[in-house]
Amino acid sequence: MDFSAPLVLENSRARLRPLEIGDFEALKAVAFDADLWKYTLTRGDDAVSLAAYIRQALEDRARGVRYPFAIIDRETGQLAGSTSYYNVVPADQRLSIGYTWVGTQFQRSGLNRACKHLLLCHAFGQMGYERVELETDSRNYKSRTAMARMGATEEGTLRSHRITQGGLRRDTVIFSVIRQDWSELRQTTFQQYEARG
Repeated sequence: MDFSAPLVLENSRARLRPLEIGDFEALKAVAFDADLWKYTLTRGDDAVSLAAYIRQALEDRARGVRYPFAIIDRETGQLAGSTSYYNVVPADQRLSIGYTWVGTQFQRSGLNRACKHLLLCHAFGQMGYERVELETDSRNYKSRTAMARMGATEEGTLRSHRITQGGLRRDTVIFSVIRQDWSELRQTTFQQYEARG
């Protein structure tokens, strides 16, 4: 994956483009909600933590370890949150999708699913990968439910896996979508985005 390339992905509902330092002001309108960050590894619910979040995401991109996107809701034109590719392993043809958050007003609207459609299409299509992983804090039932509803397979729990906010160690639940799943999911779960491009 070329982390320096300006990758833009778009379907009928969502547009993903590289996250930029200039997105700070627009993201403030949706990020300053403590509930959004309850189960994330870091926070972004005030000016200092949001600036640090964006700065770290851009540093990670420069180092070639994460490709952060800004999420634009095509229905409103608003910047709605962020998502990323990370753990990109070309030799194994796999990567992870994560660091995903959208403002409360965009939740349960189909926007997150539209974003996953774009990221999965690109991973299995243009990149030719075989496996996409998603992970979440085991306590985050909303995220776990969303991953299952979009057709990802829950594979198990990694105990005491990562350090999260406050220095606590969290258990991480791993989900995946593999190439064999994708051909069916794009005709079922993601069909509305396939039909309209």
